[in-house]
Amino acid sequence: MARLAITTNQALTVNAESLITFILASTLLSLAPGPDNIFVLTQSALYGRKSGIIITLGLCTGLIAHTSAVALGVAAIFMVSTLAFTTLKLIGAAYLLYLAWQALKASARPLSSVSATAVPGHLALYRRGIVMNLSNPKVAIFFLAFLPQFTDPDADNITLQLFLLGIIFIIVALVMFSAIACLAGLIAELFKRSTKAQAILNRISALVFTTLALRLAFASR
Repeated sequence: MARLAITTNQALTVNAESLITFILASTLLSLAPGPDNIFVLTQSALYGRKSGIIITLGLCTGLIAHTSAVALGVAAIFMVSTLAFTTLKLIGAAYLLYLAWQALKASARPLSSVSATAVPGHLALYRRGIVMNLSNPKVAIFFLAFLPQFTDPDADNITLQLFLLGIIFIIVALVMFSAIACLAGLIAELFKRSTKAQAILNRISALVFTTLALRLAFASR
């Protein structure tokens, strides 16, 4: 297994092969269908590319918290505590159902006629991304299983290694999710004058959110 090594004097030494392996794995994982990138896809299709990128920034902020949790050992709590895991996933599921309801009751006006107040503000979108990411305990458990595989157990500072790997993963996710937002934003541009298209996008978003909520609610560790 490829390793990221940190020497005893805290100088970072990265093997090119190790770095490429980790970046490739991170890229594939970022593109694999999952709650976060599907969330970016649907929101970008509804509100446009810029909104999707702002949500991506929120999601990546959540990943910083997950990286910190893994590096500091907090994520291990979700592995051993059924109550903590269940509580957080139910909060996440409830939030997704709330978003589904918001999408269903949204008016089916053409995107070009939607007022600025009808589209969530930048702060609201950013916060939506953070909540979406943090309320999924499976992300923390995934990081707990994934990041340590690329550390060097013989090096002194495992915590620093985990933080560095987490930062690299976040950068990769930021690029990949932003690309998804840009591509999905084209949908909003293509159909922005169509009331029917807007209604369809709202229903698709509601269905996606409901599906993700059910998957999260019944997820096991």
